[in-house]
Amino acid sequence: MFFETTDGTRLAYEDYGQGRPIVFVTSSMLNTEMWEYQIPFFVEQGFRCVSFDRRGHGRSDRPSTGYDIDTLADDLAAFLDHLDLHDVIFVAHSLGGAEVARYLGRHGEDRADRAVFVSAILPFLKQTEDNPEGAPEAALDAMLAAIRADRPKWLTRQSQAYFATQLGTEASPAMIDWKIRMCLSASPWATLQVQQTVFHTDNREYLRGLTLPTLVIHGDADFSAPAELTGRRTAALIPGTVYKEYPAAGHGLYVTHKDQLNADILDFIKS
Repeated sequence: MFFETTDGTRLAYEDYGQGRPIVFVTSSMLNTEMWEYQIPFFVEQGFRCVSFDRRGHGRSDRPSTGYDIDTLADDLAAFLDHLDLHDVIFVAHSLGGAEVARYLGRHGEDRADRAVFVSAILPFLKQTEDNPEGAPEAALDAMLAAIRADRPKWLTRQSQAYFATQLGTEASPAMIDWKIRMCLSASPWATLQVQQTVFHTDNREYLRGLTLPTLVIHGDADFSAPAELTGRRTAALIPGTVYKEYPAAGHGLYVTHKDQLNADILDFIKS
């Protein structure tokens, strides 16, 4: 199934089940298939689960433009409008968290009931005068250079840290290979663009303005989005948020800690 964004880009989406809608918002480079352990679980719990492939990702169109955070947030708005969803529960991972935060800031909370930020790259990664704890621009430049030089090699090198397998978490070689292939299915151009977008996006003011119930879940061994730079600061900015930090969990905790994650999200939804 497909829908069109405001600039005519066709994005692929999936829609399962009936009941209260949960909108799963994907990470950069990944697509709706990343939610293999979440969507079936929540459909069986009586929820309607929907998700779409970001532009440049999965089965969606691959335009040359539209990878800035405002356009990505507007794509999410177009998706909710297309399905006319209300009382939405957002579950967003990594870049998806930045998109949801920006969506709520640009479009308001009228369609939203609550939000779950999983390993989200929030509130602001880039080191600036008013964000001295952020990462220097040189870190982004080095990553982009590695991606341009040998994207498969870069992804393979990142995989152990992504799942924190050095700490005993379970991610089989077959699982790691599948995730790498999924990442490689994103267009090279989109991959480069969204990495720059998430690094430069400042969502601090948008997070301070949130009023809906929010759950932030992060791993204490997250290499891609260190908890002290992202998850903990995000929780501190959102009024009344619930914060859970998983020991020995990396960025890919939706796989390695899937049962705990699903249970925590379900408890939050029912609270």
